[in-house]
Amino acid sequence: MKKVKLIEEKDLTWIVLNREQLRNAIDVDVMDQLLEALHIAKINTSKAVVLIGEGDAAFCSGGDLSVFHELKTEQQALGMLSKMQNVLEEIFYFPKLTVSALNGTAVGGGCELATSCDLRIAAPHVKVGFIQGSLGITTGWGGASMLYERLPQPVAMEMLMTSRVYKADEARALGFLQGIILKEPFIEGVREWLAPYLKVENGVIAAYKHRFVDKVSRDELSTRMKEEVAECAKLWETDEHHQAVDAFLNRT
Repeated sequence: MKKVKLIEEKDLTWIVLNREQLRNAIDVDVMDQLLEALHIAKINTSKAVVLIGEGDAAFCSGGDLSVFHELKTEQQALGMLSKMQNVLEEIFYFPKLTVSALNGTAVGGGCELATSCDLRIAAPHVKVGFIQGSLGITTGWGGASMLYERLPQPVAMEMLMTSRVYKADEARALGFLQGIILKEPFIEGVREWLAPYLKVENGVIAAYKHRFVDKVSRDELSTRMKEEVAECAKLWETDEHHQAVDAFLNRT
């Protein structure tokens, strides 16, 4: 079974994290399949790409700790973190409109994935949070660097440094979310919310997206993201991180 599903419609391409039983956690296979899906979405005729998780419990719970907890050293962690940083950088600079449709909780790396997209919308029950600090590490896929481009600096610092988990209405008030989808089923609500964007021609969306990515130098952002990854890798091999993950896994 594919861990990432691709659903192509006339105007929308849906990229679905398909690991509901593992709260749509990300492993190396997911990273590879995300890149494959993005390549297809880049060349098809759709106007926008929507990232969503399978089910309604989790959009994405971040990295699959049952796998990645086996990575003990800085160098082991660096390879994994760098691979996903490349995926998120590809999404950030994607030529089409990108939207994270948070059907469920987005924490840790799930928040980083959501941040890579241009827009974020969520169901009312959703909670979001950069919880990495509570596990003795920082954002490791470039999420902090991207968040500082998405939100005012004090707001981004609060979200990152406190490791707090926010309810959907709180995240909307901070500006992390651009909309809360009340209509059910959720996918239909997403389509309805995106309808105004889909009325214009592909070239219009692409041109306005280009104006945004023009203002954020890819070389500069990529360098910042790589430095962020390296900082996380150093923290990854500390006893504090491994003990925090052990406690988290034992609790869950």
